[in-house]
Amino acid sequence: MQTIETPDRHSYQQMTTDALRRGFVIENLFIRGKISLVYTNVDRAVVGGIVPDGQILTLEGGREMACAHFCDRREIGIINLGMSGSITVDGTRYQMQNRDCLYIGMGAKDISFQSDSEQSPAQFYLLSYPAHHAYPTTHATIAQANKIELGSLTDSNSRTIYQFIRPGFIQSCQLVMGFTQLNEGSVWNTFPPHTHDRRTEVYCYFDLPKNGLVMHLLGEPDNTRHVVLREKQIVLSPPWSIHCAAGTSAYSFVWGMGGENQDFDDMDACNMQNFR
Repeated sequence: MQTIETPDRHSYQQMTTDALRRGFVIENLFIRGKISLVYTNVDRAVVGGIVPDGQILTLEGGREMACAHFCDRREIGIINLGMSGSITVDGTRYQMQNRDCLYIGMGAKDISFQSDSEQSPAQFYLLSYPAHHAYPTTHATIAQANKIELGSLTDSNSRTIYQFIRPGFIQSCQLVMGFTQLNEGSVWNTFPPHTHDRRTEVYCYFDLPKNGLVMHLLGEPDNTRHVVLREKQIVLSPPWSIHCAAGTSAYSFVWGMGGENQDFDDMDACNMQNFR
């Protein structure tokens, strides 16, 4: 397990591109035949990529998590960004098609992952936060997500939000999770930008075309920086930082939040006159 400590709101201003990437960006998370995990200081989130090819992969606790089982004190949200596969939680098997979501509650013990095809494996994106209460493990297809249309082609930010884990849908302790799909002809996400001091956020960009990239903006609204992200790269966003981006074409991204407030609309909009 790799560990990342994101910079504070002052030190990021002096950083080189390489230093910014070391502090905010996760690369090469999806490796065939492996479970790759990154522990962060953004509300103690754990980010993971799980790509089973010809074998079953098992998620464990151990010394790095200081617990016998990964979910002894945690909850997990998982979205499949690859081909079909399955996740088994304490003997119950959940079939996972592309863009299906699975919430795993605190207290789950035996968690394993499998692809339906060795040649075309599933790619399970995992986001985990500490938990204080056990909510039931719940599976949802993309058809069962709460679907919201936002933005416009005029502003180049027409997009569809698919909400899975949030109050009123899949219940959790502090995890809120889903994904956003930009419509053809739009490139801006989460624009106008905002911050939310009461929680952190993690983005995983996907569905980028070959050689496509996303210019992700971070930092305080009046002192922004950028990092270049490619297919299935992840960016961490502490509470003080904005998180918005523009791409070379339409794309999608998984968003996940953790903190003291689960209200999806709890955000502090940036004054665009001060944005620079």
